[in-house]
Amino acid sequence: MKPISFRFRVYIIVLVSVVCLGTLGISLAEGMHPFDAFYFLIVTVATVGYGDIHPVTVPGKILTLAIIITGVGCFVGVAANSIESMIDERERLSRFEKLNMIIGLFFSEVGTNLLKIMSSCDPAAAEIRSALVVSNNWTDADFSKARTLIEKHSYIIDSCAVPMDELYQFLKEKKGFLLMILENPQLIEHESFTPLLQALYHLAEEMMARGSFCSLPSADCAHLSGDLNRVYRLLILEWLTYMQYLKHNYPYLFSLAMRQNPFDDKASVVIR
Repeated sequence: MKPISFRFRVYIIVLVSVVCLGTLGISLAEGMHPFDAFYFLIVTVATVGYGDIHPVTVPGKILTLAIIITGVGCFVGVAANSIESMIDERERLSRFEKLNMIIGLFFSEVGTNLLKIMSSCDPAAAEIRSALVVSNNWTDADFSKARTLIEKHSYIIDSCAVPMDELYQFLKEKKGFLLMILENPQLIEHESFTPLLQALYHLAEEMMARGSFCSLPSADCAHLSGDLNRVYRLLILEWLTYMQYLKHNYPYLFSLAMRQNPFDDKASVVIR
């Protein structure tokens, strides 16, 4: 949820202060019962003004003027900001839905195949493979447990063990697609998907700048390995987050994603 703005917090603080202090002040100045004083203050700041209760003393009238000047403006400000916040939240949720559609398209076009290639070259894949076989029975706790395991996993893919030519051709074909996604202005609101795209696009540029991967010096291979492992880690974490989102919101898409799980050796799109 979007955090409350500083302006909204100020309005609320001032309004609450006016209500509390005004109720106390009116009660003392006019000799009213505290509830009557509170009732008078609310109808005043809400600009209803029934007129059934009104100040009769000079201090009471001065205090009422102060309440009108400060309280009415704050009341209107709180009301306006509340409506604005609801509209902003609705628009944010709409943008979030569209962004998740983009993430789904990314995994359909690039992410799932990339995970298959990288996980097959991960010498430590056995440590995480069974923990990533997502099922219909998974709860948020299961996803959290898997995420913790992924964050602690040792990413030691060696670029020499990766079919770099195959990966190069794949990323070359998808470069335009990646660039199109990166240009989407909504990505700025996503904390994890944007770094993944940036890391992947950087890897693609590194590979395309070389073109050939025969007889690369060990230092250069180590550099490419670092780029590969950065992408691999971010990719798994984003995939896990996306699977959790699908399970909660789109069971039919989640079913297909489970049957395409790149970490499940028994996964099959065909339902048996």
